[in-house]
Amino acid sequence: MKKILVTGSAGFIGRNLVVALRRRKDLEVRTFDLEDSPEALDAAVCEAEIIYHLAGVNRPKQVEEFFEGNTGLTRKILDLLLQHRKAPRIVMSSSIQADLDNPYGRSKKAAEDDLFDFARETGADVRVYRFPGVFGKWSRPNYNTVVATFCHNIARGIEISISDPKREIELVYIDDLVEEYLALVDAAPARINDFCRVGKTFKVTLGELSGRIQGYKDMRRTLIMPDFADEFTQRLYATYISFLPEEGFSYPLKVQSDDRGDLFELIKSDHLGQIFLSRTKKGITRGNHYHDTKVEKFCVVKGKAVIRFRHVLGSKVIDYPVSDEKIEVVDIPPGYTHSIENTGDEEMIVLFWANQRFDPARPDTYFLEV
Repeated sequence: MKKILVTGSAGFIGRNLVVALRRRKDLEVRTFDLEDSPEALDAAVCEAEIIYHLAGVNRPKQVEEFFEGNTGLTRKILDLLLQHRKAPRIVMSSSIQADLDNPYGRSKKAAEDDLFDFARETGADVRVYRFPGVFGKWSRPNYNTVVATFCHNIARGIEISISDPKREIELVYIDDLVEEYLALVDAAPARINDFCRVGKTFKVTLGELSGRIQGYKDMRRTLIMPDFADEFTQRLYATYISFLPEEGFSYPLKVQSDDRGDLFELIKSDHLGQIFLSRTKKGITRGNHYHDTKVEKFCVVKGKAVIRFRHVLGSKVIDYPVSDEKIEVVDIPPGYTHSIENTGDEEMIVLFWANQRFDPARPDTYFLEV
């Protein structure tokens, strides 16, 4: 069983990485963070075959803490390895700021240099990753990344402040980072002095970022989903949802009711149309209309029904009996007037999909008895 050590295990990246590593049954994962003793670090370092060195300081109270937390801890780990004559694979989480002349950047650069010196001296496999902003679940608002701050505040109706909406930032998603790190468990040795970066990153302005996240909040009112074919949208939306307050996971839908039953929309999309659901009383028929271009799908999830079709230029009626005993989807072609009748003894529930969002100005719906 391969032995792994993760420093900074209680941090944003550390928590995500530890959870993923522990899904592998062939790994023994040990952790180290601020509350752990120096003795615990000594024991863990001596046994580790791979060290993910994620511990660091980026928002200290005093400037000196940059070097204590970033450079000092790195040197302590390397000293322990030299003392015990160990040369494990070391994967270090650094930052693109290591090239900048500020206290944080200088502390990260010094830690990188120490690590590369250790690699040259011992032949250890060293990987130094210079990350841009990292975003995703379990990040901390007002600490890890502006994405976390925006998601946390917007989800709670707290005002956000943007000094320069046109400022562009580069971001990497936590699960892309973790996937890269997991691959290193079994990777071949790397060349010394190589800087590594996760291949997939995203660039966005602060104004666009806040607008996207505000749009995700507004979805509960508009029901309009973004285009999830876009990878950044997938990742940013998942991050926003992870910041919902625990008492705010659910939200009500607008229900339209009449003597036939109820109907309510679930989601809408400019790319995928819309999904809605109806509850229909016993003996009631819905529909008796056709579409020129709009295409629909019907799926009875509770009860019994007959879906009837007639070509608008013909007289032949086609019956499709359906029920929850056999879950199936019925396509509704354009140019056929159609209806659905509840033929069961209880309420009927039907899930509908249409390939277009409903537009009251151009509904593409023409009433005609089947």
